[in-house]
Amino acid sequence: MSGEDSTEGDPVDPLDAMFDFVDVAEQKARDALRQEQGIELYEGERLQKILARCGIGSRRYCEELIAAGRVRVNGERAELGRRANAETDTVTVDGAPVGTKQGLVYYLLNKPEGVVTTADDPEGRDTVLDFVPAEPRVYPVGRLDIGTEGLLLLTNDGELAFRVTHPSFGVEKEYLAQVGGRPSPTTIRMLREGVMLDDGITAPAKASLLGPDLVKLVIHEGRNRQVRRMFEAVGHPVVRLARTRIARISDSSLPPGRWRHLERHEIASLAKTVRTTRAARRAEEFGSLGRVDQSPQNHSE
Repeated sequence: MSGEDSTEGDPVDPLDAMFDFVDVAEQKARDALRQEQGIELYEGERLQKILARCGIGSRRYCEELIAAGRVRVNGERAELGRRANAETDTVTVDGAPVGTKQGLVYYLLNKPEGVVTTADDPEGRDTVLDFVPAEPRVYPVGRLDIGTEGLLLLTNDGELAFRVTHPSFGVEKEYLAQVGGRPSPTTIRMLREGVMLDDGITAPAKASLLGPDLVKLVIHEGRNRQVRRMFEAVGHPVVRLARTRIARISDSSLPPGRWRHLERHEIASLAKTVRTTRAARRAEEFGSLGRVDQSPQNHSE
């Protein structure tokens, strides 16, 4: 129903062509050395070539990143001349994983109201997959209920999808909610401090009043229909709800029903977010445990 025009490939850079020629010649020399002396060398492509193909920058810039010690392969600091396998090795730049595997795609869709977040609907309603390319097969990252509109990620990167949706990683999702009535400062404070729902109290959230009946709410949990239930619990049922941000990813210019590819820097930012937020939450939990251990407490069963 909606798509994106493909673009022709950029002209071949003479410098890149020279690098390719050198790569072929070097690989032949490496193969000969391995056969003659039994030396085990790293397999794959030059690391700077992989990084450049992923959109990190030019090969020269990627060489500078490697020389500065900002690139690691499988946790080890990479040196100039390092090779890597884009399919099996984990490559990071400044601690953020780089999507080196071939065939991974990341879409950002502005889901319209009335569309279900599922791969297939037995009732024949429009699904989010109707709005993105059929190949390669992708899956929604999390859910937006049929009455909610806004930003939704779709990808075939299962590892990243798990990290974005699992509560332990604490990825923020921002919503704009038009609600019934006029929320008071007390209501906003309740949303910030946590609201008691039938499945337990919610974690502290970020809430602010943007208008008489318009609230911005940022949560990092992923309970079913959580935002709607929170507003119902404080006496202001949702009239209209839209998700406007996932982690640091937002796009107010993306029309409803349209999608686009995530930019490389957005993918890297998302990967870095799920790494740092979980580490911060673990540190916070550890600190809390430490404070409890240091202070005598009276416990009752």
